Amino acid sequence: MSGVTDALDRRDTVDLAAAAIMVGLTFSWGLNYVAAKISYAGYDPVFLSIARSVIGGFCVFLWCRWRGIALFGRDGTLLAGTAVGVLFGIEFLCLYVGLEHTTVARNTLLVNSMPFWMLVGGHFLLGEQITLRKFLGLLLAFGGLAAVFSDKLGGGGDMLFGDLLSLGSGFFWALTNILIKRSKLVEASAEKLLLYQLAGAAVVGVLVMPLAGPPIRDPALLPTLALLFQAIYVVAFTYVLWFWLLRRYPASGLSSFTFLSPVFGVLCGALILKEPLTIRIFLALGLIAAGLIIVNRRARKLTPV
Repeated sequence: MSGVTDALDRRDTVDLAAAAIMVGLTFSWGLNYVAAKISYAGYDPVFLSIARSVIGGFCVFLWCRWRGIALFGRDGTLLAGTAVGVLFGIEFLCLYVGLEHTTVARNTLLVNSMPFWMLVGGHFLLGEQITLRKFLGLLLAFGGLAAVFSDKLGGGGDMLFGDLLSLGSGFFWALTNILIKRSKLVEASAEKLLLYQLAGAAVVGVLVMPLAGPPIRDPALLPTLALLFQAIYVVAFTYVLWFWLLRRYPASGLSSFTFLSPVFGVLCGALILKEPLTIRIFLALGLIAAGLIIVNRRARKLTPV
């Protein structure tokens, strides 16, 4: 896409079309946490990070070949792409290893602290001014998550280790997004941007693999299907769509929608993993929806398409 066309496609606020897409994406990412937990029965988390990156990257590469998307031209993105790849690799190692040592609920809550890091980073590094309205909206949305997970906060030992890694994943997620917005990567295709990150994640995973346990535990059908779901659908499809949105809409506005991801994760966990579903879920949905409206509201309402 040309620079002129790209500029014309940019939006100053999150419109209804982007909001609808983000709801679908966050549902997929919420389901992804459950799929990851299921896949641990068959595969080590570090190996899973590598396998997801390799399989997903191969699918994206085939898509690029079919669509004629240029990947290897000199566009000044190599240095930033390498840095983003390393950050992405660290982010997903923190997420995957952390998830094995803590619960889905705690992991999703801490990983999705990303909007707070993004709001602060966007204010100082992206020129996306933090306002009292946005801050209060995010606090309201986070209060919804607290309503869901309040009975699961706390703990120590092995769980604390998982919690700290999960929190670190949220921080590196925001740092990755900020670097993308600050570099020439914002002008690269979503596919090339994703391949930079998947390559970095695979390399980081390979470097860490000697410190991990046996890569394959019990490659039964269900863990393998869960792995393929993560690699082909979540990585190869939803991430491309996410980066496409990130290039066109305010990063802080999009990232605020990630508060829906842990709620969907809990809902999917209740249906698939038989985790308890309480009234707190419905209270959280109301608080989160209100927070998202406040954060993304400009003038009177979300800008229509």
